[in-house]
Amino acid sequence: MSTIKRRQWLAALGALGMTVVLPALADGLDDIRQKGRLRVAVYNNFPPYSFDDRGIDVDLGKALAERLGVQAEIAWFTADEDMNGDLRNMVWKGHYLGAQPGDVMLHVPLDQYLAAQNDQVQIFGPYHVEAVALARIASRVPDPSGSSAVALNVFTHEKVGVEGTSGSDSFLMGVLNGRLRDNVVHYRSVALAVAGMRGGEVAAVMAPRAELEAALKNDPAYPISLVKMLELRPSKWPLAMAVRKHEERLAQALTTALTSLQEDGTVARIFSQYGVTYQLPEG
Repeated sequence: MSTIKRRQWLAALGALGMTVVLPALADGLDDIRQKGRLRVAVYNNFPPYSFDDRGIDVDLGKALAERLGVQAEIAWFTADEDMNGDLRNMVWKGHYLGAQPGDVMLHVPLDQYLAAQNDQVQIFGPYHVEAVALARIASRVPDPSGSSAVALNVFTHEKVGVEGTSGSDSFLMGVLNGRLRDNVVHYRSVALAVAGMRGGEVAAVMAPRAELEAALKNDPAYPISLVKMLELRPSKWPLAMAVRKHEERLAQALTTALTSLQEDGTVARIFSQYGVTYQLPEG
């Protein structure tokens, strides 16, 4: 029933002097415990976070479910055109092809602007800080320190790989008034960009640090450095969880579970198993 029709229906009943008793919203936490499972929404084909039935987010989802005393049901989703579509498909509405949303979605940026755009969800529980980094062939590309004009000038004659339509792609295509455009090489994934660097197609790859670390597996031939430049915003962001807006008890239970997993070192161990540097969110 649409909002307009709902209001008309209530008004009509009120005019007849009838008392309306609306059903209470279902409590997701009680339902989860009754079913004995927590449906955890994660992305398809997104190493090291979720891929081939494993990954950081998969393991974290299972650990959270265990702390709630239930089993984890991993729900795999393909990314939509933007984060708003992902939250719609994976949290509060479900996909138009029929896939049901999760009880909780992982890998959601903790961002005030994103939260304001999506009033059907609540974003909470930061569990890691992701950051933009540069993997490079050290003999060809210096450490990316200092201003962008100095650090990125090397890419006026060396090629740099990025995942297409990513934040790194947008940054490199626009920075320095577009001077690097001809030397930005687009790949379908970070893993393919890293393979291109190993094969000599590009001299460096810019991407989220975790994805670079997982692809390179601590290979000393390709050092990884964080990219910190004024023009790059954001250069880092907390990863968090999302549930439907009214699921306050579920959000609190997941927050408590996450805190215990952070305090006993479980979250750090999960990241370490995939060769990824864990960064505990501040506060």
